[in-house]
Formats: sequence, C-alpha cells, structure tokens
Amino acid sequence: MTQLGFPILSLITFLPLVGVFLLVTLQGEDELIACRARMIALVTSLVVLALGLYLWDVFDPSIPGYQFNEMLPWLSGFGISYRMGVDGISLFLILLTLFLTPIAIMASGSITRRVRGFFSALLLLETMTVGMFAATDLVLFYIFFEAVLLPMYLIIGVWGGERRIYAAVKFFIFTLAGSLFMLLALIWMWHNAGSTNITTLLHTPIPPKVQMWLFLAFLASFGVKAAVWPLHTWLPDAYGEAPLPGTIMLAAVLSKMGAYGFLRFAVPMLPNAAAAAAPLMFVLGVVAVVYVSFVALAQTDMKRMIAYSSVAHMGIIIIGIFTFTVEGVEGALFQMLSHGIVIAGLFVCTGVLLARGQGLALSRLGGLAAKMPVYAALLMLFSLANVGLPGTSGFIGEILVIVGALKVNFWVALFAATGMVLSVAYMLVLVRAALFDKFTRPQLAGLLDLNGKEYAMMLPLAALVLWLGIYPSSFTHVFAAPVAALIQAHTASLMPHTALAMVTK
Repeated sequence: MTQLGFPILSLITFLPLVGVFLLVTLQGEDELIACRARMIALVTSLVVLALGLYLWDVFDPSIPGYQFNEMLPWLSGFGISYRMGVDGISLFLILLTLFLTPIAIMASGSITRRVRGFFSALLLLETMTVGMFAATDLVLFYIFFEAVLLPMYLIIGVWGGERRIYAAVKFFIFTLAGSLFMLLALIWMWHNAGSTNITTLLHTPIPPKVQMWLFLAFLASFGVKAAVWPLHTWLPDAYGEAPLPGTIMLAAVLSKMGAYGFLRFAVPMLPNAAAAAAPLMFVLGVVAVVYVSFVALAQTDMKRMIAYSSVAHMGIIIIGIFTFTVEGVEGALFQMLSHGIVIAGLFVCTGVLLARGQGLALSRLGGLAAKMPVYAALLMLFSLANVGLPGTSGFIGEILVIVGALKVNFWVALFAATGMVLSVAYMLVLVRAALFDKFTRPQLAGLLDLNGKEYAMMLPLAALVLWLGIYPSSFTHVFAAPVAALIQAHTASLMPHTALAMVTK
C-alpha cells in the first residue's frame, strides 16, 4: 500500500475525526465539557502533527513524483478511485496545516459558548484541508476542496463577530460559485481522459482551444480561494469577523489552496492556456501588490491592515507561479510557507490585545513597547518578516520570485519589487502606532506582557520565521525536484507549438 507498510496519509487525514467522535461523546457540566474539549482537540492535533513530522523525516526529496501512494477501488466503473500521495510541493502545505492547527486551538480562549462544536469544526477543517493537499484523484480533491467550506462557514457564522452572518454568507457564496465552474471543468476532463487519476490527467492531451476555457474555470475557483484581485472582496470581511482561530486557519492555510490548485492543475495540465494567460495573471498579481498595498496603508484597524497585506502577498505568489521558472515557482512555494507562518504570528499578536480587552484601532493603541517588551519584540519580528527583511523567511520567497520575474519581464519584476517597499510603509505605520506612539488611555498602563500560553503560540512561529530565513535550503531542497520536473514538463509541452509557429512565420 505504501513504502511504510501502513497508510500514513489516510491516518494523518482522518485521525482528527477520532477527536471529533470523542468530542461528541463528552458528557457533564458545561465548564467541564469545555475544558475537556480543549484538551482532546489539542492532544489530537499534536498527535497528528507528530505523524506529519515523521512523514517529513522519511520523505525522500530526490524523488520528484508522489510518494506513500495509497489506492483503493471506489467507483472503478467510472474511473474514480480513492488515491492519496504526497510530493515535495504538497508536503510542506500539509505540515503547515498540521503545525498551525494546535496554535489555532490554543488561540481559542475567546470561545466560551458551544465549545465542543467549535473544536469539532476546527478538527473537521484540519481533515478536509489535509485531504485536499494529499488527494491524487481529481474527484477526491474536489470533494475535500468543497468540504472545507462547511466547517469554515460555521466557524465564521456561529463564533464570529457582529457581522458574522454577512461575512460567512459572502465567503460561502464566493467560494461555492467559483467551485461550480471547476466542477464543469472536472467533468470535461473526466470525460476526455476516462479517469480522474491526476497522474493520468497529466499525460492526457487537451486541445489548446479547450484549455483556455478550462483555465478560466479553474481561475474562477482557485482565484477566489487565493484571493486574487478582484476576487478578493470576501476576504477582509471574513478575516475581520472570524474568531481568531478561524482567521489563523483562513489566512495561513486556506488561502494557499488556490495557489496549490494553480500549481497542481492549471499549469501542468493546461500548459498552453497557462502560458497564454500569464500576462493576465501578471496584471492581476501586480494590481494586488500595488493597489491593495495602498488600501492596507489606508486602514485604521490593525486586523484589517494585516488582512489586506495578505492579499498583497498572495499577489507575489501568483506572479511567481506564472513566471514558469524554477526560481519563480520555488519562490512562490517558499512564500506560501513563509506567509502562512508570518500571517499567523501577526494575527496571534492581534489576539493578544483582544484577550486583554483592547480594541484594534491604531488610534487607541500606543506605547506597548514599554509596557509589553516581549510582545513588542515578537510583533516587530513578524512585521519585519512581512516586509521581507533579509534574515527572515519573507525575504527568501520574495527575492526568488523577483529573480524569476526578471527572466520573464523586467517591468513585472519591478512592480513585484515595489511590494517590498509598500509593505514597509504600511507595516511601519502599524508598528509605530501600536508600539511607539505615546499611549493616551490609562487602561494601557496596566497591560501585562505575554503569559505561558501566548509564549507557546508565538515562540514556535518566531523560531520558524528565523529558521526559514537563515537556513532556507533545509526547505527548498524538498520541493526542488518536483518543481524542476514541473517546469521541464511545461516547457516541453510548449515546444511543438512554438516550433510550429516559427515554421509558419
């Protein structure tokens, strides 16, 4: 079944459901149920994380294809099977999900009602997200991709802020509408290949004229998930209204689902359409980098400023993917990993203030560096990583994307580089207002620095920011082989058409 002799990917995917079962069977007083629910969710997520780290340890980075493959007959008569596998591209996205789930659980101190239901939704979200990254059958991928909507909708709509219903419905409608187009593309590809095995689909030719329609269908779906401008309008409301654990998972993990979809399907399966659409994707990425950065600069709320910065960084990722260069795609993957960690750290910083009864309006903060020095140091670290300071994780991904863009178009590289400059502008506004302005409210004078649980959340994130920035090759070597194979296959698939065009001329 697998190289290990047991289905480790299925175990990692579905083990959180055991935690959900234990949560459902809890009985007793409300306070006791809440305490036990937190413990069950945290222990379950840590066990799954340990399995994920073991998967990383036994993973062979020299193999560009899928490893630990699992296959069970499902709808064999229709060419559909239960297939799981992992390669260097999906491995770290799975690990990112497993790493951030315990942090999201620890960040759930504000959840005081329907606690059991909340943690059930969070563990269900973990299962669906990991399953989506591990699926190697297109139908299975689509099921997990769509199933993510339900727990995230509940997390926002039940435990969110004052406008939670509006934000949840907007999130649901945007993502579901986009996914319907992907369903139509899936059905056509299934009919064309006679199978939904992703490996089979990769080697099944698709007419160039049809490719563009399929690409537009994927763009509608993956573009919404990746918050590609102008499909990003659901994001500020969802980020702003979701409870802190939901915001962490939404910003750090779920936003990567769209970028992963582009890498897994749009680029390798639709090479001609992807190449033809690259100028459009560059424009969308550049607008996200430049325009959305100015929108972030205009925000007066700490959480919304961070939310808009996330859209700008997703623009960098989109640019990197569609350079079709090794540097650009590796930079996009590295930025996906870095952004997930950094944005989680920044949102945890907002949660620390909310836990102390403070608002997030920048005009009502100030002087926190003197009152909360450790908190200030960590907020500064995450902010510097967000602007791409050398020595932090943010620098590696952005510089690789810029190098990749330079090989394609100087102006795209130039505008992508302006994102680093503009991010400095809005993050310095945030840091100055929160940490160094004089505080004018007496309530700020009595604030306490980080407690033990907050250290447990923020220090691992800070350590990863520095690890990624100082020793990036410990991560890049894992996805180097599949990225090289992806670019080589994409280039080879375009060569016959390029040669034919040259002969015609």
